[in-house]
Amino acid sequence: MARTPIAEWPDPDTLLVVEDDDVLRETLALTLGTMCRQVRTASSLAEAVRECAHVSPELVLLDLGLPDGDGSQLLQQLRVVTDVPIIVLSGRDDEDAKVAMLDAGADDFISKPCGAAELQARVRGQLRRAAMSHASRAWSLITVDGVEIDLQQQRVVRHGTLQRLTPTEWSLLRTLVLHVGRPLSPRQLWDLVWAREFGDYATHVRVHITHLRRKIEPDASMPRLIVTEPGVGYRFNVPL
Repeated sequence: MARTPIAEWPDPDTLLVVEDDDVLRETLALTLGTMCRQVRTASSLAEAVRECAHVSPELVLLDLGLPDGDGSQLLQQLRVVTDVPIIVLSGRDDEDAKVAMLDAGADDFISKPCGAAELQARVRGQLRRAAMSHASRAWSLITVDGVEIDLQQQRVVRHGTLQRLTPTEWSLLRTLVLHVGRPLSPRQLWDLVWAREFGDYATHVRVHITHLRRKIEPDASMPRLIVTEPGVGYRFNVPL
């Protein structure tokens, strides 16, 4: 059975490609241009610094061998001021080089040459993780009608009583919160939370949603946080 695609995160506005080879830089820009409104490019460390200051890219694709220095210098500079995803694209394919860049703060390391499909997939993955991390921080603490949900501390207090959630219930809750406002079907939740290909996903999801509501809803008989979308699935809602 084909998997149902989950709701997509919005496309990024701006990506930055730092590469000194003119032909490769243009190729990378065209490859990534289908994923965002604009792709900015730089052929040196100095240009890259100016671009970062000017446009605040949502992801940086960084070559290491640049004419005015090593790309690792820019990596270190950026990590002081931003947590945007940085993917190193380099011909240095030995393990020590990869480990050094990852330790310095790179989110991924891609060895040249790299196919267009793989590059786009790796970029999408980093953007998705960044968006989920941002969403998790934004919704890490929720308080409504006597219920306090702290996702980072994994703590739920309902009407003064600490609720004990199972690991699956925590995973289900985090998934719903990270997609706040977006309805997710039982199959989508099955894929995201249980990561299983086969099984009675409708029953599993329905039972766990019921248990979760009993622990986090101000009134489980009238759900306000986990709302049922008839014919679609479930949506996490933060009442005003």
